[in-house]
Amino acid sequence: MTEIFARNSKTDLEAPCRIAIVGARGRMGERIHALLQSDKHAVVVARFDRDEALVEDGHGVDVVIDFSSDAGCREAIKVSAKYGAALLVGTTALSADSLELLRECSTRAAVMQCANTSLGVAVTRHLAREAARMLAGSGWTVDIVETHHDKKLDAPSGTALALAASLGQGGMTVAADRIHALRAGDTVGEHEIRLAGPFERITITHDAVSRDLFAAGAIRAAKWLKNRAPGMYSLEASLVPEV
Repeated sequence: MTEIFARNSKTDLEAPCRIAIVGARGRMGERIHALLQSDKHAVVVARFDRDEALVEDGHGVDVVIDFSSDAGCREAIKVSAKYGAALLVGTTALSADSLELLRECSTRAAVMQCANTSLGVAVTRHLAREAARMLAGSGWTVDIVETHHDKKLDAPSGTALALAASLGQGGMTVAADRIHALRAGDTVGEHEIRLAGPFERITITHDAVSRDLFAAGAIRAAKWLKNRAPGMYSLEASLVPEV
């Protein structure tokens, strides 16, 4: 990627969060860029897509937001390292090598890697973990059903796998054959957790009606990451009120 910035000081916590977008021509990259045009607390300073650098400004980078590909994620890590910026990765289906590079990156910068930047999904994960904790060992079964648009390549979705991980943290293991992926039309994203026990059922559902909710969540998380100490952070951590 083209070098376009000199590193600036990040001592002014009240200054707008300076964001670089990797995967700028993708669906998410374009929506993030569009929403930031009316945001008083954040500004796009650079956009990258594949080998192309689209310069917006020249005031350094506070946070890199990546919604691209496995290769694009590795480029985003390079941008983060070069400018001492925090890194938010929303790219899914990452390789083991890229995940290891993210772990290394978190030793020098604040990193958040999340399969879904929706605040509602973060709450859904919390509910799933609590439900599993209360139902584990009581004979209940669990299935996850996820539906996305027919252009989505990975199945099951990263969000479905994250929900399965949350259930596992609560004590309910979700077998691979109990995660059901559907690809239909222009569906933005639907995730349903179905818990079944004797004589009763519990359903936890999250329905995304606009891709903008993911873009808005990514922008919120990026602002939260600005000036954080190095480490690996979760989206759920950003929801906890700070005192």
